[in-house]
Amino acid sequence: MHPTDRPRRLRTDGVRHLVSETSLSASDLVAPVFVDATTDARLPIETMPGHERVPVTEAVDRVEEVREAGVEAVLLFGIPESKDPEGSRAYADDGVVQRATRRIAAETDAYVIGDVCLCEYTDHGHCGVIEESAETDPTLTVKNDETLELLAETAVSQADAGADMVAPSAMTDGQVRAIREALDAAGHEDVALMSYAVKYESAFYGPFRDAADGAPAFGDRRHYQMDPANRREALREARIDADEGADVLMVKPGLPYLDVVADVRREFDHPVAAYNVSGEYAMLHAAAEKGWLDLEETAHESLLSLKRAGADLIVTYFAEDLAERL
Repeated sequence: MHPTDRPRRLRTDGVRHLVSETSLSASDLVAPVFVDATTDARLPIETMPGHERVPVTEAVDRVEEVREAGVEAVLLFGIPESKDPEGSRAYADDGVVQRATRRIAAETDAYVIGDVCLCEYTDHGHCGVIEESAETDPTLTVKNDETLELLAETAVSQADAGADMVAPSAMTDGQVRAIREALDAAGHEDVALMSYAVKYESAFYGPFRDAADGAPAFGDRRHYQMDPANRREALREARIDADEGADVLMVKPGLPYLDVVADVRREFDHPVAAYNVSGEYAMLHAAAEKGWLDLEETAHESLLSLKRAGADLIVTYFAEDLAERL
């Protein structure tokens, strides 16, 4: 008795690529870039092999390297020269991201996305204005409504500097509406908004907090980032941001939340982004250094899985490494 269905017929080299259901290209990828106002030289990020903090004077060179690899878009993060309780360097006209954006927009054709959050700029490391006694009372958290104005000011300052898109990541209720209204009022109706609509309070962010110097000085972010146990809540968060004017909906992290990426893709017509975060990047590097897996193959498979789940674009630290292959 022989099988009547033979799927293996379509797995031979001549036809395998033709019937592949999912494709991944360099144009699907966004490369994070860390710009550091405290240094005059590139500084390797130990927990993220192959990545560096670059001074403002080298921001253009760094973006050109990304572009030469075939990646068209960058997501800028800043390390400021000073910090304060309100994160004022996040929305300063001469802030590190603003200065870098002006240079990049003037000298390259890169698509520039600015991360809009305060955690890298506040001396307490939280994503907004905090209660005065939060350091001694862990039940207190970021003041939501007081933070909205600062996030909106940050987004407008980045758009003024030439950002093509802003990406609020603070998980502050109402941030999309506040930023969209502020951008429109400032004449930036054409600046796009990619919301970190579904951002979990995740253990996979560790290396990023080293890279951006953005770890909380006390407490954690469980009171404003999502509980990893919650799936249905993700659709509620995404729906709020879609209704408030988000152009792109992001899920972060990516690989541990493929079900959520698929849910958001199924429920919304908006482009869906997934953030292949620093911990996902670092653990593959660590395993590859041990000789336990092939780094390029596993990185490609990881990103392909995000596309298969429904992501239209992927923010990833593998962007440059995989671009030429793609």
